[in-house]
Amino acid sequence: MKNILVTGGSGQLASCIKDLSAKIEDFNFIYVDIDELDITDINAVKAFFKNNSVSYCINCAAYTAVDKAESNKEAAERVNVLGAINLAKACKANDAFLIHISTDFVFDGMQTSLYEEQDKANPLSVYGLTKLNAELAIADVLMEHIIIRTSWLYSEHGNNFLKTMLKLGTERDSLNVVTDQIGTPTYAGDLAKTIMTIIEKEKPKYGTYHYSNEGAASWYDFAKAIFDISGVKVMLSPIKTEAYPTPAVRPSYSVMDKSKIKEELKITIPYWRDSLRVCLKRLEENVIDIN
Repeated sequence: MKNILVTGGSGQLASCIKDLSAKIEDFNFIYVDIDELDITDINAVKAFFKNNSVSYCINCAAYTAVDKAESNKEAAERVNVLGAINLAKACKANDAFLIHISTDFVFDGMQTSLYEEQDKANPLSVYGLTKLNAELAIADVLMEHIIIRTSWLYSEHGNNFLKTMLKLGTERDSLNVVTDQIGTPTYAGDLAKTIMTIIEKEKPKYGTYHYSNEGAASWYDFAKAIFDISGVKVMLSPIKTEAYPTPAVRPSYSVMDKSKIKEELKITIPYWRDSLRVCLKRLEENVIDIN
């Protein structure tokens, strides 16, 4: 039985992987957070890989506080870059395969067509820069890797835009949401399934891939769909980015082309609204606290 290390073990993507892994008998999944493994400590990473005979590593660990990263650059770099490098080095030393999760924030949003994997990266934020630097470092250290750039991740687990909107929708009569940032909401459960497909594939083609749900939306569109489908009554108003200033600059357009991953894995990717319905149904059925 092959051991699969999943970092960021209590995060939403790792939690979705955990939901699926219970049905897979051929692999043993090991979920860790910083208390079990500090990925910024190279000696701890080396020892963990050796002691647990790791065959695959799914790196879901990341410093994802986009705005806080602007004033905490060193912390973001340690987790997002140094941590990724340490995992890549350990994978190389132990003949393990690395799947690393990256972001659409490596792009500047100036493009008007779908972003392909080979398009020039030009991050606007510290967070985006650290994720890009991690990608470059991994490729320099380790051949046996796949980097998956994803976008606007949400799920029934953890903290995310979906759960924030549902909470605010019960507390307020009206909300303002940005309408001039365009991307694709992505259900972490769908990404988890894709990661499982990669693991089960004997010889995946190494390199960088894009994965998000199909379609495009603004944050306003996403919020409206959340309230429409869930039946939450709240007055929603669209605003421009300039009316809601944040420390980090975000790309105004970051919709990604998924042709490469669909062709390589022979998968069909769900439309974002359909996956949103699935997630909201699971939230309702499991009565998960949105706070």
